[in-house]
Amino acid sequence: MTVSPAFVTSDTISHMTQGAPVAIVTGASRGIGRATARQLGEVGYRVAVVARGEKELRDTAASIREHEVIAIDITAPDVADHIVSRTLERFGQIDVLVNNAGVAPMLSVEQTSPEVWHQTIDTNLTAAFLLARACWPVFKRQGGGAIVNVSSLAARDPFAGFVAYGAAKAGLNALGLALAREGAKDNIRVHTVAPGATETEMFRSLPGMRDHPAERTMDSADVARVIVQCAKGDLAHTNGEVIWLHRGA
Repeated sequence: MTVSPAFVTSDTISHMTQGAPVAIVTGASRGIGRATARQLGEVGYRVAVVARGEKELRDTAASIREHEVIAIDITAPDVADHIVSRTLERFGQIDVLVNNAGVAPMLSVEQTSPEVWHQTIDTNLTAAFLLARACWPVFKRQGGGAIVNVSSLAARDPFAGFVAYGAAKAGLNALGLALAREGAKDNIRVHTVAPGATETEMFRSLPGMRDHPAERTMDSADVARVIVQCAKGDLAHTNGEVIWLHRGA
Protein backbone atom coordinates (compact mmCIF):
# COMPACT_ATOMS: atom_id res chain seq x y z
CA MET A 1 0.00 0.00 0.00
CA THR A 2 1.32 3.45 -0.91
CA VAL A 3 0.21 6.59 0.91
CA SER A 4 1.13 10.22 0.38
CA PRO A 5 1.54 11.64 3.91
CA ALA A 6 0.44 15.09 2.76
CA PHE A 7 -3.17 13.85 2.73
CA VAL A 8 -3.16 12.25 6.18
CA THR A 9 -5.11 14.04 8.91
CA SER A 10 -5.38 13.48 12.65
CA ASP A 11 -8.54 12.14 14.22
CA THR A 12 -10.01 11.62 17.67
CA ILE A 13 -8.22 9.27 20.01
CA SER A 14 -9.48 5.75 20.71
CA HIS A 15 -9.00 4.37 24.22
CA MET A 16 -8.41 0.64 24.46
CA THR A 17 -7.88 0.50 28.21
CA GLN A 18 -8.69 2.56 31.27
CA GLY A 19 -7.10 5.98 31.42
CA ALA A 20 -5.09 7.71 28.74
CA PRO A 21 -3.34 5.25 26.41
CA VAL A 22 0.37 4.54 26.71
CA ALA A 23 2.96 4.23 23.95
CA ILE A 24 6.58 3.13 23.87
CA VAL A 25 8.62 4.85 21.15
CA THR A 26 12.17 3.71 20.43
CA GLY A 27 14.68 5.90 18.64
CA ALA A 28 12.82 8.85 20.16
CA SER A 29 15.81 11.15 20.59
CA ARG A 30 15.57 12.66 17.11
CA GLY A 31 14.02 12.52 13.66
CA ILE A 32 10.91 10.41 13.04
CA GLY A 33 10.96 8.98 16.58
CA ARG A 34 10.99 12.40 18.19
CA ALA A 35 8.21 13.67 15.93
CA THR A 36 6.13 10.55 16.65
CA ALA A 37 6.55 10.77 20.44
CA ARG A 38 5.56 14.44 20.44
CA GLN A 39 2.53 13.90 18.21
CA LEU A 40 1.36 11.02 20.39
CA GLY A 41 1.68 13.32 23.38
CA GLU A 42 -0.35 15.98 21.60
CA VAL A 43 -3.30 13.61 21.11
CA GLY A 44 -3.30 12.45 24.71
CA TYR A 45 -0.89 9.55 24.97
CA ARG A 46 1.44 8.98 27.87
CA VAL A 47 4.76 8.14 26.27
CA ALA A 48 7.85 6.16 27.26
CA VAL A 49 10.66 7.53 25.10
CA VAL A 50 13.60 5.21 24.49
CA ALA A 51 17.06 5.84 23.01
CA ARG A 52 20.69 5.94 24.11
CA GLY A 53 21.04 9.73 24.54
CA GLU A 54 19.38 10.94 27.74
CA LYS A 55 19.86 14.65 27.00
CA GLU A 56 18.16 14.34 23.60
CA LEU A 57 15.38 12.19 25.07
CA ARG A 58 14.63 14.78 27.72
CA ASP A 59 14.36 17.40 25.00
CA THR A 60 11.89 15.16 23.16
CA ALA A 61 9.88 14.57 26.34
CA ALA A 62 9.78 18.23 27.42
CA SER A 63 6.58 18.84 25.45
CA ILE A 64 4.88 15.56 26.50
CA ARG A 65 2.75 16.03 29.59
CA GLU A 66 3.19 12.50 30.96
CA HIS A 67 6.35 10.67 29.98
CA GLU A 68 9.02 8.24 31.05
CA VAL A 69 12.59 8.68 29.84
CA ILE A 70 14.45 5.39 29.30
CA ALA A 71 18.01 6.05 28.16
CA ILE A 72 19.36 2.67 27.12
CA ASP A 73 20.94 0.71 24.27
CA ILE A 74 18.13 -1.41 22.86
CA THR A 75 20.57 -4.04 21.59
CA ALA A 76 21.89 -4.84 25.08
CA PRO A 77 20.83 -8.14 26.73
CA ASP A 78 17.42 -8.27 28.47
CA VAL A 79 16.66 -4.65 27.53
CA ALA A 80 13.22 -5.39 26.04
CA ASP A 81 11.92 -6.82 29.31
CA HIS A 82 13.44 -3.88 31.20
CA ILE A 83 11.71 -1.32 28.95
CA VAL A 84 8.36 -3.04 29.30
CA SER A 85 8.73 -3.38 33.07
CA ARG A 86 9.70 0.29 33.47
CA THR A 87 6.73 1.39 31.39
CA LEU A 88 4.27 -0.79 33.30
CA GLU A 89 5.68 0.39 36.60
CA ARG A 90 5.23 4.02 35.56
CA PHE A 91 1.87 3.84 33.76
CA GLY A 92 0.27 0.46 34.53
CA GLN A 93 -0.47 -0.37 30.90
CA ILE A 94 0.95 -0.41 27.36
CA ASP A 95 -1.27 0.19 24.35
CA VAL A 96 1.18 0.90 21.54
CA LEU A 97 4.75 -0.05 20.67
CA VAL A 98 6.54 1.99 18.00
CA ASN A 99 9.70 0.24 16.83
CA ASN A 100 11.56 3.15 15.25
CA ALA A 101 15.18 2.77 16.37
CA GLY A 102 17.58 2.14 13.52
CA VAL A 103 21.10 2.42 12.18
CA ALA A 104 21.90 2.67 8.48
CA PRO A 105 25.54 2.06 7.58
CA MET A 106 26.23 2.63 3.90
CA LEU A 107 29.08 0.27 3.08
CA SER A 108 29.97 -2.09 0.28
CA VAL A 109 29.56 -5.80 0.95
CA GLU A 110 33.35 -6.08 1.33
CA GLN A 111 33.38 -3.23 3.86
CA THR A 112 30.48 -4.68 5.86
CA SER A 113 32.18 -6.57 8.66
CA PRO A 114 30.34 -9.25 10.64
CA GLU A 115 30.23 -6.78 13.55
CA VAL A 116 28.54 -4.11 11.41
CA TRP A 117 26.13 -6.70 10.01
CA HIS A 118 25.10 -7.91 13.45
CA GLN A 119 24.76 -4.39 14.84
CA THR A 120 22.50 -3.40 11.95
CA ILE A 121 20.33 -6.51 12.21
CA ASP A 122 20.19 -6.29 16.01
CA THR A 123 19.14 -2.62 16.04
CA ASN A 124 16.65 -2.63 13.17
CA LEU A 125 15.17 -6.12 13.43
CA THR A 126 16.08 -8.15 16.51
CA ALA A 127 15.23 -5.36 18.97
CA ALA A 128 11.83 -4.93 17.30
CA PHE A 129 11.12 -8.65 17.65
CA LEU A 130 12.22 -8.74 21.30
CA LEU A 131 10.13 -5.69 22.23
CA ALA A 132 7.10 -7.12 20.43
CA ARG A 133 7.64 -10.39 22.27
CA ALA A 134 7.87 -8.58 25.62
CA CYS A 135 4.70 -6.55 24.95
CA TRP A 136 2.70 -9.50 23.60
CA PRO A 137 1.43 -10.91 26.92
CA VAL A 138 0.57 -7.40 28.09
CA PHE A 139 -1.53 -6.81 24.98
CA LYS A 140 -3.27 -10.17 25.34
CA ARG A 141 -4.06 -9.49 28.99
CA GLN A 142 -5.46 -6.06 28.16
CA GLY A 143 -7.55 -7.32 25.24
CA GLY A 144 -5.54 -5.77 22.43
CA GLY A 145 -2.74 -3.48 21.39
CA ALA A 146 -0.88 -2.09 18.42
CA ILE A 147 2.66 -2.32 17.09
CA VAL A 148 4.00 0.07 14.46
CA ASN A 149 7.30 -0.89 12.88
CA VAL A 150 9.20 1.83 11.03
CA SER A 151 10.79 0.27 7.98
CA SER A 152 12.20 1.95 4.87
CA LEU A 153 11.88 2.13 1.12
CA ALA A 154 15.33 0.49 1.24
CA ALA A 155 13.54 -2.78 2.02
CA ARG A 156 12.45 -3.01 -1.63
CA ASP A 157 14.74 -0.52 -3.40
CA PRO A 158 18.00 -0.13 -1.46
CA PHE A 159 20.79 2.26 -2.37
CA ALA A 160 24.07 0.57 -3.28
CA GLY A 161 25.80 0.07 0.07
CA PHE A 162 22.62 -0.73 2.00
CA VAL A 163 23.31 -4.47 2.04
CA ALA A 164 22.80 -4.79 5.82
CA TYR A 165 20.19 -2.05 6.24
CA GLY A 166 18.07 -3.20 3.31
CA ALA A 167 18.14 -6.79 4.53
CA ALA A 168 17.20 -5.74 8.07
CA LYS A 169 14.25 -3.64 6.91
CA ALA A 170 13.03 -6.38 4.55
CA GLY A 171 13.09 -8.72 7.52
CA LEU A 172 11.14 -6.16 9.55
CA ASN A 173 8.43 -6.10 6.87
CA ALA A 174 8.06 -9.88 7.06
CA LEU A 175 8.09 -9.78 10.87
CA GLY A 176 5.20 -7.32 10.83
CA LEU A 177 3.07 -9.53 8.60
CA ALA A 178 3.76 -12.65 10.66
CA LEU A 179 2.95 -10.84 13.92
CA ALA A 180 -0.24 -9.36 12.46
CA ARG A 181 -1.49 -12.78 11.45
CA GLU A 182 -0.69 -14.27 14.85
CA GLY A 183 -2.13 -11.32 16.75
CA ALA A 184 -5.44 -11.04 14.90
CA LYS A 185 -7.25 -13.43 17.23
CA ASP A 186 -6.14 -11.37 20.25
CA ASN A 187 -6.99 -7.95 18.78
CA ILE A 188 -3.31 -7.08 18.28
CA ARG A 189 -2.71 -4.96 15.20
CA VAL A 190 0.71 -4.68 13.56
CA HIS A 191 1.52 -2.02 10.97
CA THR A 192 4.69 -1.34 9.03
CA VAL A 193 5.40 2.18 7.80
CA ALA A 194 8.15 2.38 5.17
CA PRO A 195 9.15 5.94 4.24
CA GLY A 196 11.47 7.01 1.49
CA ALA A 197 14.02 9.82 1.91
CA THR A 198 13.12 11.80 5.03
CA GLU A 199 14.76 14.91 6.48
CA THR A 200 16.61 13.43 9.44
CA GLU A 201 20.15 13.69 10.76
CA MET A 202 20.68 10.04 9.92
CA PHE A 203 19.66 10.53 6.28
CA ARG A 204 21.81 13.63 5.77
CA SER A 205 24.82 11.91 7.36
CA LEU A 206 24.83 9.16 4.74
CA PRO A 207 27.54 9.38 2.05
CA GLY A 208 26.29 11.45 -0.87
CA MET A 209 23.01 12.43 0.79
CA ARG A 210 24.09 15.86 2.07
CA ASP A 211 23.24 17.35 -1.33
CA HIS A 212 20.05 15.36 -1.92
CA PRO A 213 17.38 17.87 -3.09
CA ALA A 214 15.18 18.96 -0.17
CA GLU A 215 12.12 18.98 -2.43
CA ARG A 216 12.53 15.22 -2.83
CA THR A 217 12.47 14.44 0.90
CA MET A 218 9.60 14.16 3.36
CA ASP A 219 9.38 15.88 6.71
CA SER A 220 9.62 13.73 9.85
CA ALA A 221 6.31 15.16 11.04
CA ASP A 222 4.52 13.86 7.93
CA VAL A 223 5.81 10.34 8.53
CA ALA A 224 4.93 10.62 12.22
CA ARG A 225 1.32 11.48 11.36
CA VAL A 226 0.93 8.17 9.55
CA ILE A 227 2.51 6.29 12.45
CA VAL A 228 0.11 7.95 14.89
CA GLN A 229 -2.86 7.05 12.72
CA CYS A 230 -1.74 3.42 12.75
CA ALA A 231 -1.33 3.55 16.52
CA LYS A 232 -4.80 5.01 17.06
CA GLY A 233 -6.51 2.54 14.74
CA ASP A 234 -7.48 5.04 12.03
CA LEU A 235 -5.65 2.83 9.51
CA ALA A 236 -6.75 -0.49 11.00
CA HIS A 237 -7.45 -1.83 7.50
CA THR A 238 -3.67 -1.84 6.85
CA ASN A 239 -3.04 -4.42 9.57
CA GLY A 240 -0.13 -6.58 8.40
CA GLU A 241 0.58 -4.49 5.32
CA VAL A 242 3.56 -2.33 4.50
CA ILE A 243 2.57 1.32 4.02
CA TRP A 244 5.05 2.75 1.53
CA LEU A 245 5.35 6.50 1.93
CA HIS A 246 6.64 8.88 -0.70
CA ARG A 247 6.81 12.59 -1.33
CA GLY A 248 3.58 13.73 -2.97
CA ALA A 249 3.78 15.12 -6.48
